[in-house]
Amino acid sequence: MDILKIYFEQQQVFELNNIQHLMGITGLYFIFLRYTEIPYPYGKSRLVYIGMSEKKTNSIGKRLLGHYDGTSGNEGLLNYRKAEGLYFTYINFEMFKTIWKLRIEDLESYFILDFLKDYGVYPICNNKSGFEIKKHNLSVFFDIDWKYFNSEVPAT
Repeated sequence: MDILKIYFEQQQVFELNNIQHLMGITGLYFIFLRYTEIPYPYGKSRLVYIGMSEKKTNSIGKRLLGHYDGTSGNEGLLNYRKAEGLYFTYINFEMFKTIWKLRIEDLESYFILDFLKDYGVYPICNNKSGFEIKKHNLSVFFDIDWKYFNSEVPAT
């Protein structure tokens, strides 16, 4: 069994010009608040949403665009964007294909459940639990750098 450390790419301001270059890319994306840390049961975090794009036609860029303009129906993300602004980062699934042999949906479930383990509840704007991954025997485990989302880091 392998344990791999997961670090996140540099945060980007949740604006249209930062979203559009992600059209056609599949993977996971993480949306977080600029300033406010949410008091989850086991600790504070600015992370409010873990999302996934499973195919190029519904890419990370398209999913983020839906959250940006509100067509995704996630009122929490839309209202946090309006109230204080958001950041995001992402993981390109192509980088994981050599180590992760399951579906991207299972990878999203893994991350959501790992956040639950560390913070005691799902990210505040997520509407799904991610229990599908429990059906599999995993050959790789991740040590996810959730501290990345703990305090404000100026955007570049």
